[in-house]
Amino acid sequence: MTDIKIPLRDMRFTMRELLDWDQHYASLGYDEASPDLVDAILEEGAKFCENVLAPLNAVGDQQGCTWKDGEVTTPEGFKEAYQQFVEAGWPSLAHNPEHGGQGLPPSLGTIMSEMVGTSNWSWGMYPGLSHGAMNTLEAHGTDEQKATYLTKLVEGTWTGTMCLTEPHCGTDLGILRSKAEPNADGSYSITGTKIFISAGEHDMAENIVHIVLARLPDAPAGTKGISLFIVPKFLPNEDGSAGERNGVVCGSLEHKMGIHGNATAVLNFDGAKGFLIGPPNKGLNCMFTFMNTARLGTALQGLAHAEAGFQKSLAYAKDRLQMRSLSGPKNPEGAADPIIVHPDVRRMLLTQKAFAEGGRMLIMLCAQQVDRTHKGSDEEKKEAEDLLAFLTPIAKAFLTETGFESANLGLQCFGGHGYIAEWGMEQNVRDARISTIYEGTTGIQALDLLGRKVLMSQGELLRKFTKQVHKFCQAEVDTEALAPFVTKLQELNKEWGDVTMHVGAKAMENPDEVGAASVDYLMYSGYVAMGFLWARAAKVANDKLAAGEGDADFYRAKLATARFYFDRILPRTATHAAAMKSGVENLMELDAEHFAF
Repeated sequence: MTDIKIPLRDMRFTMRELLDWDQHYASLGYDEASPDLVDAILEEGAKFCENVLAPLNAVGDQQGCTWKDGEVTTPEGFKEAYQQFVEAGWPSLAHNPEHGGQGLPPSLGTIMSEMVGTSNWSWGMYPGLSHGAMNTLEAHGTDEQKATYLTKLVEGTWTGTMCLTEPHCGTDLGILRSKAEPNADGSYSITGTKIFISAGEHDMAENIVHIVLARLPDAPAGTKGISLFIVPKFLPNEDGSAGERNGVVCGSLEHKMGIHGNATAVLNFDGAKGFLIGPPNKGLNCMFTFMNTARLGTALQGLAHAEAGFQKSLAYAKDRLQMRSLSGPKNPEGAADPIIVHPDVRRMLLTQKAFAEGGRMLIMLCAQQVDRTHKGSDEEKKEAEDLLAFLTPIAKAFLTETGFESANLGLQCFGGHGYIAEWGMEQNVRDARISTIYEGTTGIQALDLLGRKVLMSQGELLRKFTKQVHKFCQAEVDTEALAPFVTKLQELNKEWGDVTMHVGAKAMENPDEVGAASVDYLMYSGYVAMGFLWARAAKVANDKLAAGEGDADFYRAKLATARFYFDRILPRTATHAAAMKSGVENLMELDAEHFAF
């Protein structure tokens, strides 16, 4: 099994050459995020991930987590790695200094999360879930709650979870049953069962802070009657340490397809003491802070599995000898040619490369907007919030779908060996599969994008993005080397608006048209958005080559991958457009009782 190497060169390309993060940080007043400091973070983060986390990836899969009498033991080495992570200060990297954070840009935290996830996704979920809890407390907690919980979460001695799903309800949170009864001391008694709680119980931290949705006794029905609560595993003492055990117990662990190294817990709340976050019956609004963090985090999962699969299958394709090239031997001294010479293997490798590098561009573009929501001017914050609202469902769903496709292609490059556990490729496929389900399935993200973000804004959020695409195309329309990219991008940018109007008009007659078109709409949007970023990357590479600057081989590879994406991947939009326009009738014609006989 090949080792994971953090792709620092490509990260720096995306950060500095494509998105100009150095100027971006300076403009927002992140003075400490100097190029030297950023480089040091990248280098040290890469060392930790390559040398500590990556070797534990297979260990976590093979050993899994063990449950006994409500307590969970994580795989060998996980706890020790987490202690190193905390001692190095990684949890506090991008959080508020007021609560012990280092005050660096959130986007740097995203970079670290990518490195961690690519090396060992299961391990990375333990600290990863804490960021959502921290952001929720930062946005909606009282000063006392922040002092009690946020400081411990920021330093990493406590971790956090998100407790939404119940046995009878997943996406439809309006029917959740967990209840919260007021106590005389102002706290609440939380009772109910939550399932699928990632990192819900473990031995890696001193305490676990659960962020829980529940109903107050007088709450209205549906989503308007949900409140949000802090429910710690151990109730804090006055000195801030973890004290008495609370009434929340892990009833069991789920037996899963993948991510075995992470404990997916069933949590039973039996009169557990909880503390209200935010206004009563506004819990779902507050929880969206956590959920949006988690959606971008899950988008990272798609990127992580694409990158890991690509690296391993590329190394294998260079070494594995099978058959001769149809155009003549490329390794005449050997028994056969390396499989990387065969066009179909290159198709699989280039697809993974295009999705991994393109996914990195999309994630970092989103991370840049998160920075702006924190420290930009009012106008910059509004623009960033609108762009994030539009891009978040695309990033979450599109990158996880293409990440799973890439993981499968990585396995396919190995042939039969990919199906064998020792190479790690079948683990990558199993681990990747959940990503399209986490934090709202692809279908749910698609409804959010088309229904809420595009149609309910009367196309405003879409137009703000397509305007950026249009400006880029106008600026480069006379650049000969970019003509193949610009011409196609202009066509798709116009079609994007046309197909949106088509679906919107049909939806006015039949609302089911939104659901019928939504997933194809989201995938179409993802391909075009990534195409825009690949075109911008091609411009950077072309300019560098024309100026004779930097590593010419690197930039030629960027241009070649961009051409592959536009020639081989972007045409998928035609199928999605045709499917959208076909309407809802072909989905609803067959009566439910006639699906099978």
